[in-house]
Amino acid sequence: MLTVNGFAKRSCAGPSRRDLLQIGGAGLLGLSLPRVLAAESAASGDTPFVHGKAKSVIFLFLFGGPSQLETFDMKPGAPSEIRGPFGTIPSKTPDLMISEHLGRLAKISDKFAVVRSMTHDFNDHSGAGHYLQTGKRWHIPVGGGFSATPKDWPSMGSVVEYLTQHSAGGMARDLPAYAALPNWLGRLQDKGQYRRPGQYGGWLGTGYNPLTTAIDKRDATDNPYWRDCTDEELTFQIDGLSPEMPVRRIQQRASLRDQFEAVQREIQAGDLADAMDRHRQRALALVASDKAGRALDIRQESDALRDRYGRHLFGQSCLMARRLVEAGTRFVTVHYDCVDGYSWDSHQTSQDVRDHLLPTFDQACSALLTDLDERGLLSETLVVAIGEMGRTPKANGKWGRGHWSTCFPALIAGGGVRGGIVYGKSDRIGAYPDENPVTPEDLAKTIYWALGVNPDLFLPDRQGRPTPIVESGKPVTALFG
Repeated sequence: MLTVNGFAKRSCAGPSRRDLLQIGGAGLLGLSLPRVLAAESAASGDTPFVHGKAKSVIFLFLFGGPSQLETFDMKPGAPSEIRGPFGTIPSKTPDLMISEHLGRLAKISDKFAVVRSMTHDFNDHSGAGHYLQTGKRWHIPVGGGFSATPKDWPSMGSVVEYLTQHSAGGMARDLPAYAALPNWLGRLQDKGQYRRPGQYGGWLGTGYNPLTTAIDKRDATDNPYWRDCTDEELTFQIDGLSPEMPVRRIQQRASLRDQFEAVQREIQAGDLADAMDRHRQRALALVASDKAGRALDIRQESDALRDRYGRHLFGQSCLMARRLVEAGTRFVTVHYDCVDGYSWDSHQTSQDVRDHLLPTFDQACSALLTDLDERGLLSETLVVAIGEMGRTPKANGKWGRGHWSTCFPALIAGGGVRGGIVYGKSDRIGAYPDENPVTPEDLAKTIYWALGVNPDLFLPDRQGRPTPIVESGKPVTALFG
């Protein structure tokens, strides 16, 4: 077992995992477990993020579950009740026919790979959302709960935040390593009652939660988020700040520290001091940083570029994600959650998917990839666009589809990924993988590997016990050149 600054990875030398678990936090030869692990790895030189293919990740999470049969795994030869109402168009990738409503992405498919064989068996939004963002099955069974708990596995972004804080020797950064846009997952749903699991620090502690922005809709007469939003409607502010304090003014308000503390009232008592301290340092760093103030002010972008991304919530969030990674944030999650009743969880009709969801995704994702490429950032930024599940192969009478987690697609680009390829294959109706199945564990290990984080890394849980960040699976290195 080897470690870097107290976090451990497997090695053929030194104590076995069983030995370390038996040691726990009690100490060995007078040393605490973190010091034993740190001493063992002092000469290893294995530092995270140094040898990665990517410097950052933008994780576009299409929560609700886009249909594989209306996006990247069209089945034009399948029976009519399977193939869906949308036509197919060719792309720049050989043998990749995609939805007619993804025309912008079809023109740049040489910039991304499509995985057609994502699969798992947790057919539930909250549990599947946890699974895709962490690489670990949720500890709550299907239907047993909906909201995040302190026992959840840490999100990939939270692991990146942890490693960044510890490897950098503290919080001496202009921006957090992990951010979530435009709202926490679940906030835009009808009643906002669920803080969905998978987006937080879990057992690592709330000090590794993302810096989360918030955009509120004021009343029912406001413009829908999917078209022609005004700057006032699309003002990104840190979650917990009052509507009167937009992000562009955070440097003028030293009370941001107190605002952060107010947001943290939900923190578990046992983790309060550490989390408060870390959030206080985050707040003070933001207040003091010109770089942070500029990164969080989307109005610095030209009108033409903002129009290219789309003047809707998802488009402007993708643009903000690019600004954050350009400023140094390592992991940005963009939640494409329920917006004004238009949900990827399309049980009733394909009309919302056709008229709202696919066009906004197509515009924003293609603009993001093109913008990153033009700035020379795509080669060092891994972009992943994925839902937590797919949809049932057979549609209902209104052309809606139910939950289906055993086969769904992912778009993966940048960070050394070979563009213009298709990985994996589904069966003739898009129900199960036929070739090269990819699990959430595989995806998580692929993302860690691309970032230069050992996918077999161990981190200490709240009791100081070494715990693997992902317990199984392997990186899908065939995606990379």
